[in-house]
Amino acid sequence: MKRWLANLSTGRKVALGLGVLLLLMIVIGMVAPKEPQNTEYKPQNEFKLDPWIAIKLGGVDLSINKAVLYLVIASALTTWLMVYIARRMAQRPNNVQTAVEALYDLSYNNVTRGNMDPGMAAKWFPFVGALFFFILFSNVVGYLPLPTNTEHSVHILGAKIPALALYAATANISVTLVLTLVVWVAYHLEGVRAKGLLPYLKSWIPAGVSGPATVPLFVIEAISHFVRIISLSVRLFANMLAGHLLILFMGGGMVVLLGAAWIGPLTAVVAVAFFLFELVIVAGLQAFIFATLTSIYLGGATAEAH
Repeated sequence: MKRWLANLSTGRKVALGLGVLLLLMIVIGMVAPKEPQNTEYKPQNEFKLDPWIAIKLGGVDLSINKAVLYLVIASALTTWLMVYIARRMAQRPNNVQTAVEALYDLSYNNVTRGNMDPGMAAKWFPFVGALFFFILFSNVVGYLPLPTNTEHSVHILGAKIPALALYAATANISVTLVLTLVVWVAYHLEGVRAKGLLPYLKSWIPAGVSGPATVPLFVIEAISHFVRIISLSVRLFANMLAGHLLILFMGGGMVVLLGAAWIGPLTAVVAVAFFLFELVIVAGLQAFIFATLTSIYLGGATAEAH
């Protein structure tokens, strides 16, 4: 059997896999009759932030929930890994050290030094590097099934244990918005510090433009700076949220909503494909984009020419 499969061409292997998948769907459709649509199932509840430990100071809600848990995990992993590697640098690095050094080189040479002058890069790399690794860990941890689903608990020896679920802190707009505001305020302050308030504002107008045209161009540039708050925060949030929703629906949500068990094998294959794509590509790409745009904004705010 193994020899026969090994001799098949790639096209025939794909066709065989599709045939087996179709046959499995037909068998399940015959054995498991179609159920009515489930109107009680609410997929959006996966992203609700129910307080685990209620903490309120006046009108400020500081309750501990699963978003806080994921933030703590990402922060702890970022700190621990960097300290661990720094203390155990070796002449012959192992695979973990090699991977971390590659990410370090990417964040330092490509992301930071590639968009700032050497002085700015030396000053701001700790911030940009920490931002890159924090977002990367936040995104990756978000694709690990952890017991955070308090809506559907599991009873183990009489104790109610939250069911496994996928969730990412960066799939919450409040988290990405705070990160964006820190970046936004930082690059404006750096620009004012380097040039002074009025020269910094004047640098928003392209060189060579004078007269009445400066007013609309200045207004457009000012608007673009505020739009950066939306684009930077929503890009990360929307990509992570969309990825988790796709995995949720393909991984069983669609079967439950439609009451059609026969599509389960197909959606399971699609869910695995989405999961691998999001984990391998999107998680790292979004961290890279966020850190790169941060470096571009910091470098552009202090550059001599606009």
